[in-house]
Amino acid sequence: MLWQHRGMHRVVALVQDGVEPFGLGTVCEVWAGPVHPEHRTPTFDFTVCTPRPGRVRGASGFDLVVEAGLEAVRTADLVCVVPTRDYLHQDPAAVAAVRAAADRGANILAHCTGAFLLGDAGLLDGRECTTHWRHATELAERYPLARVDPDVLYVEAGSVITGAGSAAGLDAALHLMRREFGARVATTTARRIVVPPHRDGGQAQFVRTPVSDHDAETLGPLIAWVRAHVDQQHSVEGLARRALMSPRTFARHFRAETGTTPHAWLTAQRVQLAEELLETSDHSVDQIAAEVGFGAAAVLRHHFTRIRGVSPQQYRRTFCSLAGAPA
Repeated sequence: MLWQHRGMHRVVALVQDGVEPFGLGTVCEVWAGPVHPEHRTPTFDFTVCTPRPGRVRGASGFDLVVEAGLEAVRTADLVCVVPTRDYLHQDPAAVAAVRAAADRGANILAHCTGAFLLGDAGLLDGRECTTHWRHATELAERYPLARVDPDVLYVEAGSVITGAGSAAGLDAALHLMRREFGARVATTTARRIVVPPHRDGGQAQFVRTPVSDHDAETLGPLIAWVRAHVDQQHSVEGLARRALMSPRTFARHFRAETGTTPHAWLTAQRVQLAEELLETSDHSVDQIAAEVGFGAAAVLRHHFTRIRGVSPQQYRRTFCSLAGAPA
């Protein structure tokens, strides 16, 4: 059965002249995707709007025709600011509309050059944020009160989420969907659009150290094995031996391929599995801690609360009933 989340139902994508088609596409894929009743995922009242309705100039050889104006932003629960090529010249009316939406408590999601509109609106002042690594220095110089991190996929700072460029828009959107609707819904959505269900925001935007494409040197098979044995205890030394590498070489290759450390990656995998079990099973927190490899409930609570911002028990109370799982 389809259900709607009372806290976030109306989603608006704000576009301007020079709109990036892939940026708009990432928003549409997550928030305006096709409805499949068997998935039991939420439905959204999705609208694309622009400061001046009508023809909107595109960035890749084709334009859009957008009928809705900025009045759509006034009642939106989520405003998605779509990146644009002419990011240094934001429409003042769009800036004011997004600022007003944030002031009344709406969620604001912007990635790539969409972050510059948030900067003009004052929404980055004192906040951690990110953008595409090519524009990070410019963002920091233009908005000196913003705390720009150029190395991450996305940043959540209260009701404002900023993401890096291109595909990281999907990561930021899926993170918000996971936060609002739980792991099952986010995973189902990711499966529909054929992307990984969760990439931690702290992962690097790009790989600075080239990794050989030779099958013998990639860590893909090892990573798949660890996912299948996440309940076991793993060490960098043990994983390095399995990969036939020294611990130092293994750690370097692991960061190059995943954008994070083995310990941080494994912890995130365990928290992700714990989320799914909290939603879909009636196992106790102690049982789940053992099943995901944390061992003790106290360790699970520590990592879960640090990463998700709520305790396992709070997470279960919030999302278990939504997923139709036993409480």
